[in-house]
Amino acid sequence: MPGLLLAFFLSLSGITGPVTSFASSSEPEPNQAKMVQKGIDPELKVIPGGQTIGVKVKSAGVLVVGHHMVQTAQASKISPGENSGLLPGDLMTSIDGVKLDEVSKVAKLVERAGKAGEFLNIVFKRGGKEHTAKLKPAYDRNDKVWRLGLYIRDSAAGVGTLTFYAPQQGVYGALGHVITDMNTGTPIVVGSGHIVQSSVTSISKSQDGDPGEKRAHFLKESQVLGNVESNTDFGIFGKMDRNPEHSLYKEPIPIALSNDVKEGPAQILTVVDGQQVERFDVEIIHVAKQQVPATKGLILRITDPRLLDKTGGIVQGMSGSPIVQDGRLIGAVTHVFVNDPKSGYGCFIEWMLRDSGVASQQNSIPQYLKAI
Repeated sequence: MPGLLLAFFLSLSGITGPVTSFASSSEPEPNQAKMVQKGIDPELKVIPGGQTIGVKVKSAGVLVVGHHMVQTAQASKISPGENSGLLPGDLMTSIDGVKLDEVSKVAKLVERAGKAGEFLNIVFKRGGKEHTAKLKPAYDRNDKVWRLGLYIRDSAAGVGTLTFYAPQQGVYGALGHVITDMNTGTPIVVGSGHIVQSSVTSISKSQDGDPGEKRAHFLKESQVLGNVESNTDFGIFGKMDRNPEHSLYKEPIPIALSNDVKEGPAQILTVVDGQQVERFDVEIIHVAKQQVPATKGLILRITDPRLLDKTGGIVQGMSGSPIVQDGRLIGAVTHVFVNDPKSGYGCFIEWMLRDSGVASQQNSIPQYLKAI
């Protein structure tokens, strides 16, 4: 399911009018015993988001994203990196004992070893396990520099949607799905990062077989909203010390567990123009029974004519848009059905709360979906 990833500009394969009230609930409160059993405070309340955010992350190392052939002689090309066994998706964490936290360090180490005719000792991670490789740099006769024969990257940037802010804990959750590298499909292992305000400038509408996207730019980059501490199957999470501007909610609302979510009407909060969060009608058409964390918790369909007219349905950059039902936060939009962009998947909020640390800690994506 290609996912409704962030509309990432650089390295990822990645939305408005004020509302004064929300639907009140005639349903009973969530089962408190079940909440306690799942490590969630029965009194827990969070503030739904919906704001478009800019995301910048640096990986915990340097990611290999491809092989490069080095012209070493008139009719000879080699890739030392490929010959060493390094593969796209490998995360290089150190070279000759030097910790890698930015790409600029690599060039200096490669030049030094190349001039000395020495091998580099590389430590890298693949599939969560640590490995080592030896690599001798090759001299590029055209550019007159020493090279590894690898394409590498250490950072990414893009836009997505804030899902919730938990004021008592000072943490947030966003996106609802993992950030992956656009070239390798490898989840980004976050070394550091932050989120900032972002403004939607235009929308490319979704069509059957071609999910659209939000186009946005970062605002007030000097005013960081929060940091990025983790990147999991259920989104990005970190610390935040205040509720961002343009929120429809000034006070926290209750959350619903997966077993409290039901088929029927709901609303999503998102931005389609500028920075103003708006509420749009959707229909929950299927609710999965999940006892353990899983990404595809519910299926929703956009029913609001205003949103359909503006976006054609679910678009990239909408991932993380909060889903509210009966006055409770139930989850976040995560994926769009490519051949039916009016419909998509959402994840349950309880799994995001778990990964954020607000609740106690206790997969491949099909081709017919695309992450937003």
